[in-house]
Amino acid sequence: MPLFVDQVTITAKAGNGGNGAVSFHREKFVQNGGPDGGDGGRGGDVVLLAESNMHTLLDFRYRGKYEAEAGQAGSSRLCNGKSGAPLIIKVPVGTVVRDAATGRLCADMFEHGQRKVLMHGGRGGWGNSHFANAVRQAPNFAKPGQKCEPREFVLELKSIADVGLVGYPNVGKSTILSVATSARPKIANYHFTTLTPNLGIVRQDETDFIMADIPGLVEGAHAGVGLGHAFLRHVERTRLLVHVLDISGSEGRDPLQDFDRINDELARYGSLADRPQIVAANKMDLLPDAEANLARLRALLGDTDIDVYPVSAVTRKGFKELLRGVAAKLAELPPSEAFPEEEEALLAEEQAPFTVSRRDSGNFVVEGSSMERLMDSVNFGDVDSLNWFHRTLRRTGVIDALREAGAQEGDTVEIIDMEFDFVE
Repeated sequence: MPLFVDQVTITAKAGNGGNGAVSFHREKFVQNGGPDGGDGGRGGDVVLLAESNMHTLLDFRYRGKYEAEAGQAGSSRLCNGKSGAPLIIKVPVGTVVRDAATGRLCADMFEHGQRKVLMHGGRGGWGNSHFANAVRQAPNFAKPGQKCEPREFVLELKSIADVGLVGYPNVGKSTILSVATSARPKIANYHFTTLTPNLGIVRQDETDFIMADIPGLVEGAHAGVGLGHAFLRHVERTRLLVHVLDISGSEGRDPLQDFDRINDELARYGSLADRPQIVAANKMDLLPDAEANLARLRALLGDTDIDVYPVSAVTRKGFKELLRGVAAKLAELPPSEAFPEEEEALLAEEQAPFTVSRRDSGNFVVEGSSMERLMDSVNFGDVDSLNWFHRTLRRTGVIDALREAGAQEGDTVEIIDMEFDFVE
């Protein structure tokens, strides 16, 4: 049996944009041909694709880094570079993707065939043909492609099921699933036999629904005790919970206390205590105390809307009534919905394309990703390129920001790894 993995961390990087080209038209009998440098191609996107035939995130344990293809550089004769191919990452249906640094929910791959662009590829740089004008007819510079930084993402698999079977270990959840569906989970008479969520399809009164056997919970599961968080996440999508109790008390526990403790764990994990539920009072045929415990349970839940169905998974008694009750309850409930994705907040460098600070030495420092791209665009051996560089500093507000920071004529300004004299 393949290892079940439902949470992994991966690193993804969109493709860098290709650099624009510096080129001039060269042809026989044509003197001083104009600039004809093409633009760089766009970098490839990182795209998620939901696949229903995948049931685990195991593949990501062996490959944790994903990088899309970079765009090609532009070339002469106004030829643009080829855009990078998108990188398709297949994930199981039900996978939730979060930004590892911020916890932001980036994508919920809720349906088979669903696509989501996780990261956009970098823009291609302009070739020198874009910078030609009536005054600057032979620009000897071009723009570089946009660089993309790698980012870490956490992938969590949350099972897609209409009904979740919850309860203490060894209360008969796996047996109920095997009787109600064609699923064949591992069944044995010891705790934590089930170590992975098992899913099966139930057909009842012309109604189909998916039932999941969630591994047994114990006291403290919300804090990670036992299987804890590893499988509470699989209850989050279910529309209805079937709370399975050992009504006979064969494990030496009081089934009413079991009921309260499991509901307390669901409440502590999140809003799961508010999820509609019904009770399957299992093992009715095991011990004489079962009838008395059933009467106590019905008295406890008499003022609630929680229905109680006595069943015996071994003899299959009571199953028709239980499944009909589940189907009727599901008909009243709204369909499952994807978790709402969160808008990405602007990165610091997008809110402020550059920052101005001052060193102890008195030098002014201009930093930011926009400055890195600008410096890559400049040909410092070309007068036209230097003039364009200075105009760009003025147009983007760098000169004004330096003046506000106290810079005066002749002061030293550091941009990336170069120093300049401040000139108004």
